[in-house]
Order: sequence, then structure tokens, then C-alpha cells
Amino acid sequence: MNSKEVVLAFWDAMNTNDFAKASEWLSPDFEGFWPQSGELIIGRDNFAALNSYYPANGVWEFEIHSVVCDGTTVVTDVSITDSVQKARAITFHTVENGLISKQKEFWPDPMEPQEWRSKWVKVVQE
Repeated sequence: MNSKEVVLAFWDAMNTNDFAKASEWLSPDFEGFWPQSGELIIGRDNFAALNSYYPANGVWEFEIHSVVCDGTTVVTDVSITDSVQKARAITFHTVENGLISKQKEFWPDPMEPQEWRSKWVKVVQE
């Protein structure tokens, strides 16, 4: 499998909500970093546990909007929801030896459109 296929298989596994299964696409020494909070997830077991215990209102759904691949680096733009919570993550994946060894994931907060920009923009909902 190439790097893009590995990352797509990871997101497919995430959609099953079986996070132990999804973690099989991560290297044993996986590092996942969330820059906004400064948190570093070390190891596939911690990744699976964190996602399994995350407080959810229902089944998690993941929708891929775009994928960009350059060698071992794959960037995804994904919407995530449990039917109540909604977020969008931009994730930089590093793939080595058929597994994801690193992820740097940005969780941008939604914001209201600013009135002062209204004459130059169109507000759309995705």
C-alpha cells in the first residue's frame, strides 16, 4: 500500500468506532501531537484508549473532504461528529513502513463570520 492508501484505511477503520482496530494502522511507537493543547499521544495503545474513553453522544462519523499526498506525508481535511459535537481536523500524517508513525492534528475552532467582511464574502455552510 502507498502512503495515501494507508491513511485512507486508517480513516475507514476510525469510521467503525473500533479504535483498537484503527490503531493497528499506527506504528507501535506512534506519536500524535495536538498543537493547540500541547498534548502528545505516545503509542498506539494510548491512542486507542483516548479515543475509546472520549465522551461521545453517539457513534463517531468521519467525512474526508480532501487528501493531499507527497511521498510519506499525507494531509487530510476531515469533519468529525457524534451527532452533537462537530469539529473539523487538519491532520498531517507521516507514513513509514506501511504504518502511520506520526500525526500532527489541528482542531480549528469554528468562528462566526465578521460583519465588517460581509461585502467581500459569501457565507456558506459545509
